[in-house]
Amino acid sequence: MKIAYKKRQLNVNLILGLVWLTWFFIGFFTKEEPGWIDYGWILISLMYLGLYFYQKTYKYVSIENGIINVNGPLGKKLNLNEIKRIKKFAGDYILKTDKNELTINTKIIDPNSQTELNAELEKLNVEWN
Repeated sequence: MKIAYKKRQLNVNLILGLVWLTWFFIGFFTKEEPGWIDYGWILISLMYLGLYFYQKTYKYVSIENGIINVNGPLGKKLNLNEIKRIKKFAGDYILKTDKNELTINTKIIDPNSQTELNAELEKLNVEWN
């Protein structure tokens, strides 16, 4: 099961990527000799567009084969059977094992996917705080 980002989260990254790309082309074609800063705009644009496509493809959280995985460059994994406690704090789920902790930000999760996540977490026989 894959838990998706909110559409707004994705659209903000797409729009910012397109704005910076447009800014690059305006600067590139209106100046006689583009400076180094003009090339920085394309770099920023590519980062936002890359983030958009990464988030659209890999989603925010995936639960497969008894493992919950928060995707991202510094993503974390936990085995579902190792989770001892789930804490809901400030709109986040904090999943705790004996050694590790995983935080899921529910403010950036698609509302339809959030019901799926809640159902999956309630299946676990763990302590809720």
